[in-house]
Amino acid sequence: MVTAYDPVIAQLERYIVQTAKHHDPLAYALLQTVPGIGKILGLVILYEIENINRFPTVQDFASYGRLVKCAKESSGRKMGTSGKKIGNAHLKWAFSEAAALFLKGNEPGKRYLDRLTNKHGKGKALSILAHKLGRAVYFILKNKKAFDQNKFLGL
Repeated sequence: MVTAYDPVIAQLERYIVQTAKHHDPLAYALLQTVPGIGKILGLVILYEIENINRFPTVQDFASYGRLVKCAKESSGRKMGTSGKKIGNAHLKWAFSEAAALFLKGNEPGKRYLDRLTNKHGKGKALSILAHKLGRAVYFILKNKKAFDQNKFLGL
């Protein structure tokens, strides 16, 4: 039963990729320069963001993508946290997946994650990496420049 859907899904994926190439080919190609972002994650990120220019700052983009914690504060004083579900859950998922895939076969990336893990713990380290990938994607799409891993990792 499930195997009957495989050709249909493959055909649908081909159609969506072709549409993305006509919709915004440069942004789609730039997203695929990031290790860990392939065809499907590139499409998810591209279509969930829509237009990067609607985010005036990288902080606004990170907040929309649920890559940072919500903070309730007034007059510089923290009143607690709330609104954990504000933002785009699909972008959070995509960047979390991209962070995990970024590490596959990437020794400098694994060393960077090890440093973060020693300082913050495994879960928080992956969240920090996802946030950093989100910021990188923002600047890649904003400046129309390909991903540079040495600059990303501070090498």
